[in-house]
Amino acid sequence: MRGRLWRLSNPDLAPGRREALVKELMAARREVSAARKDGDEQRERAARAAVDQAKRALGERGPVWWTDGAPDLNRHMVKNTPYAGWFQALSAGKAGERTASSR
Repeated sequence: MRGRLWRLSNPDLAPGRREALVKELMAARREVSAARKDGDEQRERAARAAVDQAKRALGERGPVWWTDGAPDLNRHMVKNTPYAGWFQALSAGKAGERTASSR
C-alpha cells in the first residue's frame, strides 16, 4: 500500500480462527472510529489496544510466523528492500493486468 510492505496474516491459522480474529479486528476498528467521533480518548486507547491484539493474533504484528529466516520487512518502503525490482515491474506494466484479473 502506497509503496510500503505490509505483513500478511499467518496462512497456517485455521479458517474458522482467522475468520473470528478478522471479525474481532473489524469490530475493534469500528470502535476506534466511534470513540474518535465521540472524542473519548480512553475508549479510543482501549479500542486501539484491541486492534493491536487482533493483529498480533493474526500474525500481522509481533513475532514472525515464518521459519525460513527471511527478514521481517513489515512497514518498510518497498523501494528500500530486495523486492524493489519486482514492485517496479508491477507498477510499470503489470499493474493493469493485475487490476483486470482481480475483477
